[in-house]
Amino acid sequence: MRSKARSKTSDAGLISLFLDMLAAEQGAGKNTLDAYRRDLTDFSEFLSHAGKTFVDADTKTLRDYLADLDARGFKSSSVARRLSSMRHLFRFLLNERIRGDDPAAILSGPKRGRGLPKVLSIADVDRMLTRAKELTQTDTTPAQRLRALRLHCLLEVLYATGLRVSELVSLPLSAARRDARMIVVRGKGNKERLVPLNEASRQAMADYLAAMQVMKPEKKAAPSKWLFPSFGESGHLTRQHFARDLKELAAASGLASRLVSPHVLRHAFASHLLHNGADLRIVQTLLGHTDISTTQIYTHVVEERLKSLVRDLHPLAEKS
Repeated sequence: MRSKARSKTSDAGLISLFLDMLAAEQGAGKNTLDAYRRDLTDFSEFLSHAGKTFVDADTKTLRDYLADLDARGFKSSSVARRLSSMRHLFRFLLNERIRGDDPAAILSGPKRGRGLPKVLSIADVDRMLTRAKELTQTDTTPAQRLRALRLHCLLEVLYATGLRVSELVSLPLSAARRDARMIVVRGKGNKERLVPLNEASRQAMADYLAAMQVMKPEKKAAPSKWLFPSFGESGHLTRQHFARDLKELAAASGLASRLVSPHVLRHAFASHLLHNGADLRIVQTLLGHTDISTTQIYTHVVEERLKSLVRDLHPLAEKS
């Protein structure tokens, strides 16, 4: 009985309890849980060398850990994330009455500027869309044409919806219904939201599905439930595969491939909407952000638009 009691309050046991809470109460996904596990396991190893545990660590020891991260060459953003993991853990331990205090409450994180997201211009995105469309019309084998149609479809849908790359590659086949004007997206925390499709993305889906039908083997295999199926473990196209194809397309479009990724296209979707007058709350809903503060990273776009409006429309503005 004693060994069981100790195991529940050991650092490893507390990490498991904490992750169970995140999954059950906050709907945290696998990637989020893995990140917390890595952060807290590293923290636990530091405490062990200092003769401490989660239960008896004090604020000074926590500061020593942050200093150790800095000495190990961690970036300020990584140190801030580790501190966030610690704060969440000790708040959990306090709420569960495993501790009577919160040693992380008074800690301050490293000062860091919030970087603006990389954004492609509308012209850049148009060049990529045009090149992707051209690749579907070249004389190639049926398999190569199908791959080109898939990439064109992925790009059109991504720019039309601003989906996270994990949401995009795991779209179900039902998302491509002919009459679909909206698609249901299952995002972080297993939360669902409705996202509208434009005509270009619907047409790209139709062209891609038509080519898939032609390429179907004669053997009657069970149809895939995914819009972008693959033979991998997940059953659908991986994020990494799409990212590689996207960088190749960027290079073929005359753009620096290092500046292009699925997430950059998501940023472009949001920034271009805001630049053209969309409401920040609408963009928040479309992106699937739980907190408006996450969407506010794009307010620099709104600010620039407001400045240009005042410059161009205000009667007392200086005219060149």
